[in-house]
Amino acid sequence: MPLSKAGVNILGTSPESIDQCEDRNKFSALLDTLNVDQPRWTEVTDLNSALEFAQEVQYPVLVRPSYVLSGAGMIVASDEDQLRDYLSSDAVKMSRSITVSKFILNAKEIEFDGVAKDGAILNYAMSEHVENAGVHSGDATLVLPAQKLYVGTIKQVKRIASAIAQALDITGPFNIQLMARANDVKVIECNLRASRTFPFISKTFDLNFINLATKAMIGLPVKSVPIALIDIDYVGVKAPQFSFTRLHGADPSLGVEMASTGEVACFGTDMHEAYLKALLSAGFKMPKEKKVLISIGNQDIKREFAEGALILQELGYTIYATPGTHEYLTTQGVKSIALRKPSDPESDLPSVIDYISSGKIELVINVPEGTNREELTSGYKIRRAAVDFGVSLINNIKCALLFAQAMQKVRKLEICNIAEYYAMPTIGWRPGQKLTARKMSIF
Repeated sequence: MPLSKAGVNILGTSPESIDQCEDRNKFSALLDTLNVDQPRWTEVTDLNSALEFAQEVQYPVLVRPSYVLSGAGMIVASDEDQLRDYLSSDAVKMSRSITVSKFILNAKEIEFDGVAKDGAILNYAMSEHVENAGVHSGDATLVLPAQKLYVGTIKQVKRIASAIAQALDITGPFNIQLMARANDVKVIECNLRASRTFPFISKTFDLNFINLATKAMIGLPVKSVPIALIDIDYVGVKAPQFSFTRLHGADPSLGVEMASTGEVACFGTDMHEAYLKALLSAGFKMPKEKKVLISIGNQDIKREFAEGALILQELGYTIYATPGTHEYLTTQGVKSIALRKPSDPESDLPSVIDYISSGKIELVINVPEGTNREELTSGYKIRRAAVDFGVSLINNIKCALLFAQAMQKVRKLEICNIAEYYAMPTIGWRPGQKLTARKMSIF
């Protein structure tokens, strides 16, 4: 803004539009004028107004400062104490603007990456998160092209993106994050810059989105390059890479503030193959002896993973479980061996931490209970032990279920040259027919 006011020519989208996006309150007000749905929100002026709003919409609530990157300073407050502590912190006091909005549970998150010129969208890509909304996009597992979106949802997202691009007169790259539940689409935020998914979508579609955006910004002639999704016979998956082993004491859990330090992207003939490749590329060690621990506190999440547990049992896994999970799995016909949680009193049950530290468990599936990432619970100690002793960890139920389904469906991973995937729309072509594909066992 100061450069623009000083007469400097700013290429691309105007600084005024960028400010309208980066300021949470201004952007939320814009969505209201466009009649674009979003979670209920308010601008926080004092602690009492925040507490009153949270009580009105009911917890959890998402608290966001403006002008931040990677979700810095954001939290999901699940109760009044968390909200009070956050709004009393020094980081919040220094922020220009704070927005509190209702946090929608069990919603699918969607990424819309696009390039526009003078408010008209030239090209776009729509990817979906494996994890539910609430996991930062940098930490999320993304699937492109999206595999599980309703046609009605896709149409709504495109209509919303067009309205926002036109209202902000976007010229250049932009990213919109949305959530959908039961075909009800709401906007989370919009960034008038190239997101971290731009390289992923460019590589997946073999189309340089940054080149297109740059031409639009400097005024060169540009035109849309249609992407025929129906002709794409492969799927790309972007997975995060973490450095929790080097962050002593940090909770290996996912939230609205970014924690990953890298990303990988892999292709496959379907989502399951691409996901397993991405896991391996990010350093995930497959359980060769098929020994897995399942520890899930929330009853609804237990029910959601019942299918995954049955699949692992059918695949011959030895399943260990903490007492509550063990009891539930038994009711679902899944055999498991009970282990004592760190918070449980001494008993005849073996200690779960001892089993992890001694190598008797190769994979830990542990989902944090609630939204507090700092609390030192049994779940935290189990996740931390997995990281400290080099045991593979899955800490999200959607990823855990996708892992089980992928292990059931994929027996061999086909390693192909990227050119083979780009050639796949050729009728009758499959990986390995033109070039020599290598097959790799996942065990």
